[in-house]
Amino acid sequence: MTSDTAPRAQHGEAVGRPPSWQRRLRRFGYAGRPHTDVRDRLVPPYAEPDVRLFTVLGFGSATADRLARWSGWIGPLVVALFAGLLRFWRLDSPNQVIFDETYYPKDAWSLLHHGFETNWPEKSDERILQGDIPMLDTPAYVVHPPVGKWVIAIGEHFFGLNPFGWRFMVALLGTLSVLMVCRIGRRLLRSTFLGCLAGVLLAVDGLHFVMSRTALLDLVLMFFILAAFGCLLVDRDKARARLAAALPVGADGLARPDAGVAGRLALGPRPWRIAAGVCLGLACGTKWNGLYVLAAFGLMTVLWDLGSRRVAGARRPYRTVARRDLPWAFLSTVPVALGVYLVSWTGWFVNSGTYQKGIGWQGSGYFRHWAESPKPGGGGFSDDGPLAGLINPLISFWHYEHEVYKFHVGLHDDHIYQSNPWSWLIQSRPVSYFYESPRPGVDGCPADARDKCAREVLALGTPLLWWAACFALVYLLFRWAMRRDWRAGAILCGVAAGYLPWFLYQERTIFSFYAVVFVPFLCLAVAMMIGALLGPPGATEGRRALGAVASGTLVLLILWNFIYFFPLYTGQAIPVDDWRGRIWLDSWV
Repeated sequence: MTSDTAPRAQHGEAVGRPPSWQRRLRRFGYAGRPHTDVRDRLVPPYAEPDVRLFTVLGFGSATADRLARWSGWIGPLVVALFAGLLRFWRLDSPNQVIFDETYYPKDAWSLLHHGFETNWPEKSDERILQGDIPMLDTPAYVVHPPVGKWVIAIGEHFFGLNPFGWRFMVALLGTLSVLMVCRIGRRLLRSTFLGCLAGVLLAVDGLHFVMSRTALLDLVLMFFILAAFGCLLVDRDKARARLAAALPVGADGLARPDAGVAGRLALGPRPWRIAAGVCLGLACGTKWNGLYVLAAFGLMTVLWDLGSRRVAGARRPYRTVARRDLPWAFLSTVPVALGVYLVSWTGWFVNSGTYQKGIGWQGSGYFRHWAESPKPGGGGFSDDGPLAGLINPLISFWHYEHEVYKFHVGLHDDHIYQSNPWSWLIQSRPVSYFYESPRPGVDGCPADARDKCAREVLALGTPLLWWAACFALVYLLFRWAMRRDWRAGAILCGVAAGYLPWFLYQERTIFSFYAVVFVPFLCLAVAMMIGALLGPPGATEGRRALGAVASGTLVLLILWNFIYFFPLYTGQAIPVDDWRGRIWLDSWV
């Protein structure tokens, strides 16, 4: 028995037959040729475009080589440019305050000028659109943290309190999220083509598109969650690369698993995981449902460490991860996220205001001095104590957070557009942000129109994309449960973290546009499913041709579907009959 076949015989492998891990890699589409180097298991190679592709397109050999190497950035940037043109086109239309823009742009303006949210008089929306800013200086009770509103405030700082100003940063983050999906998909699926395809799908999703053109908080939340996922993905590759580099290399130049290296190598603090903690803190500082994502992503990254140690040869991977990786994983995410969340409230903490006898505290945020106020039965700290200046604000802050929590869990008011999360994936109850029926010759309605037109901004995901995503999720569940495909598990984790927690609050007033948080992961799921339709590298020409036709047809139908609903995404005036033709389900009205 040779030294090469001995290890396999000891582990029950037939001599001459590829090991089980290598066969699994082939099924996953990683391997078109045998791999015996454990480094390829830890960090699989990218399926970069062949230089011949660019040569066929007419480029010289040197240029073709450079384009092949830079395709990992060229493709995503082109897709992001396409998405940006769509999102910034007539961004100020409708020139109205639509849906919940009545809240967050004004809160953002207050933060920009006071450091905390303030009240606004009645009918202030109409006055703002006329160029008047009737802001008051009394603190307002708000139920969402300030990060998302600070993001909106950046656009208002540069462009003013107007529709373009308060939508600018949201559109920018929507564009950047398309770029991130391209790069994340490339790294996750090890294919520039599939990464760019996922980005294109996100660019033409109606829900993501509408949310990118509306000053709400959910798109901002999605951006930070997606950024955290990308950071963890980069951290995974870099940590596995360090493990691979530390493994011993045999005389044949191939690395082998080593229990000593895998069990003892300390990776220590990892900058990309700390960056993920910062992003998750910003997500929580935008909306509290970022906490569920923090928990899910924390578990996911620890499981990734477990898999890495096992592949590298650790005899007791659970113990190794508990000793070497788990403490740093916790410190890099949870305390960092908590610290970022507290820092995001700096404006509320530092603006303590002044106390006026008979009036109370002025120039401070809501509940800022709750701990110092007289209460039935006593309570609060005396402001004469040595630590009162530190403790009282924290107690007031905790009380504020508790009151906000009671508001959220007790929100049961009926709303015409509320929906149950069971219906979100099929988009059965989208939210109408804006609707009007202009007369002929008014607001874009053709002067020769026989009847009134319809203008609507409907937060509807591109139906064919979402319905295809339902099949993709089933396929990914199979890949994850039956084939142990970590890529499918990572995508499913992103969907589950943004989606499943809402089933705990089915009696609460919730809306389908909350689903924008996990839209990028749906696009990644569809891209992965299309990659499977295209066939593995070793498939026959007939199989790949059939897969290309099926995949191309699906993508073209999704593109057509987005174009068809484009007037309903942008508030364009169309004849009422054309509007009715686009209302496929009665529940969309």
